[in-house]
Amino acid sequence: MTNPLFYAKIILFGEYGMIEDSQGLVVPYSFYKGTLKFSDLSSDFELNSNRHLQKYSEFLTALDLSDDFKLDIESFKNDISNGLFFDSNIPQGYGVGSSGALVAAIFEKYSVSKLNPENISKDNLKKLKAVFGEMESYFHGKSSGMDPLICYMNLPILIENKENLDRVNIPEGEEGKGAIFLIDSGMTGETGPMIQIFFEKMKTEGFRKTLKEEFIRYNNACIESFLKKDMNPFFRNLKKLSHWAYEHFRPMIPESIFNIWKKGLDSNAYYLKLCGSGGGGYILGFTKDYAKAEKMLDGFQKEVIYRF
Repeated sequence: MTNPLFYAKIILFGEYGMIEDSQGLVVPYSFYKGTLKFSDLSSDFELNSNRHLQKYSEFLTALDLSDDFKLDIESFKNDISNGLFFDSNIPQGYGVGSSGALVAAIFEKYSVSKLNPENISKDNLKKLKAVFGEMESYFHGKSSGMDPLICYMNLPILIENKENLDRVNIPEGEEGKGAIFLIDSGMTGETGPMIQIFFEKMKTEGFRKTLKEEFIRYNNACIESFLKKDMNPFFRNLKKLSHWAYEHFRPMIPESIFNIWKKGLDSNAYYLKLCGSGGGGYILGFTKDYAKAEKMLDGFQKEVIYRF
């Protein structure tokens, strides 16, 4: 029996804002994926993964999960001793959910009561997100549980606020001039330190005020117009969002990206935003004319994820 694949995820909107109750829009990204497999652990990659799972199983043993979401830890440990590893091409530190896919894969395989992502109630989605948050906290301290939830559901999710989230339909992509794309910053980012910088900033009243009154407003407006496929207000708000991040999220923007971020704002040819917590990894780009943006971003590795 082959184990299911768990895909990476991309936070299109809501990075950092979701911590402060903004909306979020998160989509699966099938280019990167991971799955649990068995082997004789002959390669370093497999052996390292197996050792990580061993350490992680100790952490999971100590977790007190509610009865509905209990894990069969004994089976997990048994499988680890028989050569279980996580085979994944999801890059770490790139903001696309490498630990989320692992958590989702373990939960899917070892949860005692089997759930079907297709028909999980809205209430259970909330509970599951909390369980995933506990499971993922092993990897970078506090976790919202959002990454594993997206990986597990393998469906686009709209986060309405801290309390509510639901499945959502993304407008069908079509072969147009416009595109959403990823730019590789050429370096990895650590989630923990970036989140710490954010919480440091949140201690100042001015930052809290502008986050709530500007960032969250632009962010939510982008989500609303994107889901309606209303591209003029979408790009209008996107520019404001990109400019706000350029001013206020400086430490999170990788140095290699700084100049092209500004170039996009000045030329209106494309707009950039963080993908995940920043510091490195991928940056998200949005453009009405990908051919033009691509020329301007020559020398950077890019991947198109959506056309319109």
